[in-house]
Amino acid sequence: MKKLNKTTLKNAFTLMAAAKTMTEVYEENFKVVSKYVHATSRGHEAIQLATAMQLKPYDYAYPYYRDDSILLGIGMKPYDLMLQLMAKKDDPFSGGRTYYSHPSLNDADKPKIPHQSSATGMQAIPATGAAMGMQYKELLKIEKKDKPITVCSLGDASVTEGEVAEAFQMAALKQLPILYLIQDNEWDISANAKETRAQDAYQYIQGFHGIEAVSIDGSDFQESYQAVEKAIKTIRKERRPYLIHAKVPLLNHHTSGVRMEWYRDDLDEQKLRDPYPKMVKLMKDNGFKDGELNKIEKQVRKQVEADYEKALAADDPTPEDLYTHDYAPTEITEEKGERSPEDGEAVVMVDCALHAVEELMKNNDKCLLYGQDVGGRLGGVFREAATLAQKFGDERVFNTPIQEAFIVGSTVGMAAVGLKPIVEVQFADYIFPGMNQLFTELSRAHYLTNGKYTADMILRVPIGAYGSGGPYHSSSVETMIANIKGIKVAYPSSGADLKGILKAAYHDPNPVVIFEHKGLYWSKVPGTLAAKTIEPAEDYILPLGKARVVQESSQACIHEGQALTVITYGMGVHWALNASKEFGNKVEIVDLRTLNPLDEETIFNSVKKNNRCLVLTEDCLQNSFARNLAGLIQEECFTSLDAPVKVMGSESMPAIPLNSVLEQTMIPNAEKVAAKIQELLDF
Repeated sequence: MKKLNKTTLKNAFTLMAAAKTMTEVYEENFKVVSKYVHATSRGHEAIQLATAMQLKPYDYAYPYYRDDSILLGIGMKPYDLMLQLMAKKDDPFSGGRTYYSHPSLNDADKPKIPHQSSATGMQAIPATGAAMGMQYKELLKIEKKDKPITVCSLGDASVTEGEVAEAFQMAALKQLPILYLIQDNEWDISANAKETRAQDAYQYIQGFHGIEAVSIDGSDFQESYQAVEKAIKTIRKERRPYLIHAKVPLLNHHTSGVRMEWYRDDLDEQKLRDPYPKMVKLMKDNGFKDGELNKIEKQVRKQVEADYEKALAADDPTPEDLYTHDYAPTEITEEKGERSPEDGEAVVMVDCALHAVEELMKNNDKCLLYGQDVGGRLGGVFREAATLAQKFGDERVFNTPIQEAFIVGSTVGMAAVGLKPIVEVQFADYIFPGMNQLFTELSRAHYLTNGKYTADMILRVPIGAYGSGGPYHSSSVETMIANIKGIKVAYPSSGADLKGILKAAYHDPNPVVIFEHKGLYWSKVPGTLAAKTIEPAEDYILPLGKARVVQESSQACIHEGQALTVITYGMGVHWALNASKEFGNKVEIVDLRTLNPLDEETIFNSVKKNNRCLVLTEDCLQNSFARNLAGLIQEECFTSLDAPVKVMGSESMPAIPLNSVLEQTMIPNAEKVAAKIQELLDF
């Protein structure tokens, strides 16, 4: 085996001593540091350092919660890590917002680390998305730099997660430049390998053709270093995925909250595999003397103890720190451009969206589109991506496997490397496999990195009941999505609004979900012609969070106490427009257009003017966004109301039935809305 140079060995030993000492100091001060849950790398140090020491500043790393040795290996100091351990204000990763060894880093001299969550195995998809972004930039020659790689570190137990399989599938399919580092200590909290897996990660990966793999002793620094060296060299040169399965002991608690003595029966055996004595022997075999090693250990101990005391005395965040970085600021705050050009033609909603995406892709080579069936053969099941692959190539517009979690979560990695992906989930009913990524990764990326990263993406979601689509193609899910903080949610009712919102969403640095009602795409549903509009000019942009009064009540009706505001969005706008025809000028209709952020000013002004309010939705009423909005209106406009705020929506049943009679019984329509309006006016 080729020997490592002495500088590398000395650096590795010093860092390993630091990692070991940090664990010891934490245990010596357990009652203090266990206020917040933490885990350490004790037993995993060799493979972690061997990996971290070979990464470049232009690489991307996705560590997991036990990887403090990786952080030391890329240049972080014990003090930096201890600030996060104790959730201090100057924690360099999150400002005291998240756990120890949950880093985020965007320093010029270190590998880039986007947001790291605690959900098991969830980093595999964003990490693979980052590698996919690297490949895309290389194919389009967007950047001509050194060949970066992505490293995704995973515990062996996390490999049983389905989302990890989705990541492996895409890495193998697309041949992405990523190293999966699997640290196998054979424990999943208190469950061991025999209880939780049919095979280890090295055996499992054999089913993913195109991913080279090696299994090594991860407690041996030299073996680990050379295995990682070979893997990284291969990935940089050949731009393909690689997996290292590193067998390691777990020499500390699962976390500070789950003590090893509670359940472990293998501690004596595990101690025999401790990487630290192996490292000491390696140092001596390479000419280092006991005195030199002892001197390093003493210096490290002194520094770690000093860092601990310094971190302990550091400032906590202030209450005001809670309210920063929930959203990244956007420059798009005003409506701009021509909404209705004089020479413009009325086009259906789906074409407005198609042309918006085409214009964005034409002007921004960092914009790409992917999802289910959006590629060149079909161009989307609703033809919403027709011709785009032919115009921009299969590298920019492409199909994915049926992997909603990957479609959604990969955008976090894409955004981290500087791209702006537009992705599609085929039906709102199928968004749920992507919810974990949407909630865990996308929505929290900006907040938990203290503003260092954003999940800059657009998720398009066809939604709503249309033409007896049945229980799996008709659902309204906006309530669940709008309840996820950290994302923006739009639900336009017309082609002009959809085009303007798509443009605004592209330039917004936050994740944006756009619901697009299938029944409005072509205005084939009776009473939806208003969704067909003059197509706005290319420069038109509509800020998120701006409602529109699409129909005003008259002053005479207001004066007579016979006016009413309908607050709605999507298909509800068209039900309200048609229902209002029999009421003269009594009905004012406010189209929200965006559910988050919410244009409260426009809502409250309309309700206070008309003194009655109906909140209309297609979603089921029970525990809905609409009922929540009604409560807000009741609270803010109470003294202006002449009647209780009413809410109308679909019946609160588990699913929309296939039969057309049952479907129409369940959802609102213009006739039902008219009856509710009359009820409110008669109150």
